[in-house]
Amino acid sequence: MLETEGGNPMADTYAGEFYCVKCKEKREAEGEVVVSDSGRRMAKATCPVCGTKLNRILGKA
Repeated sequence: MLETEGGNPMADTYAGEFYCVKCKEKREAEGEVVVSDSGRRMAKATCPVCGTKLNRILGKA
């Protein structure tokens, strides 16, 4: 689990809107938060309609 400097655990899941490039629509989904090599926080989920992988950039970690 990810933690901040204060010791409070951050949520390692993200629930919100993702854009599906296959459906070409915004979809509500829940996914896990990962940190990329460049230090960006990204949420990764699966489209509930077509099953395509969804990514959303959340910001710097």
